[in-house]
Amino acid sequence: MDRQAQGLTQSRLGHKQEFLKQIVFGGTDGIVTTFAIVAGFAGAQAEGVAQVGGLAVLLFGLANLLADAVSMGLGEFLSLRAQHDLYRARKAHELRAIHETPDIQATHLANLLQARGLGAKEARTTATTFLRHPDLMSETILSHATGLTAPETESPLRNGLFTFGAFVCFGVVPLIPYMLFDATEETTRMSIVATLLALILLGLLRWSATGHQLWRSLGETVLVGTVCAVVAFTVGVVVGA
Repeated sequence: MDRQAQGLTQSRLGHKQEFLKQIVFGGTDGIVTTFAIVAGFAGAQAEGVAQVGGLAVLLFGLANLLADAVSMGLGEFLSLRAQHDLYRARKAHELRAIHETPDIQATHLANLLQARGLGAKEARTTATTFLRHPDLMSETILSHATGLTAPETESPLRNGLFTFGAFVCFGVVPLIPYMLFDATEETTRMSIVATLLALILLGLLRWSATGHQLWRSLGETVLVGTVCAVVAFTVGVVVGA
């Protein structure tokens, strides 16, 4: 495989991981948010709740789902837009500094490279070479000095839409039994099972995106959902008592 093909493959893998990250991020929040409504109603067991039944769960669940999905999508969009703006502003500042005070910037880069393990002579030679490539030099300084990296490969609109879509698609899972059946204890159990399966799927997606240990990805994802459900159920019991 030639270098161009390798670069294309790495780019596709990077995009795949980014998509999976947004799906896991939005999907987990969607499930936890919606199932908290289900668990809260299940814990309440109040007479008024029983009369309204599944309609109450659906109304509150869907309203909360859509409102939070829009909030999450817009939040991801605005956050990434802010990162883009910050990076461009800092890069423009570095480019001006390289043009106006090249010796100072070369010394700055050499010090950064030395801190990463290069010898003094090698670091100085590398920094001097980088002066002929201002774009690369500014990106390297930003990366090593501030931790900022070029965000151009990430689209704010795309990431926002993926987060919104994942939030809705996974967040609706706990509500599906209430769409199909009357609100009973059996319906709640079906919602719990559906939620657990969705969390397991998200754990597998997280494992695929991050490469972390399988048991860790599954365990942490399911644990987060379980803790939120227990809290919501407990609050429901207290309120409905």
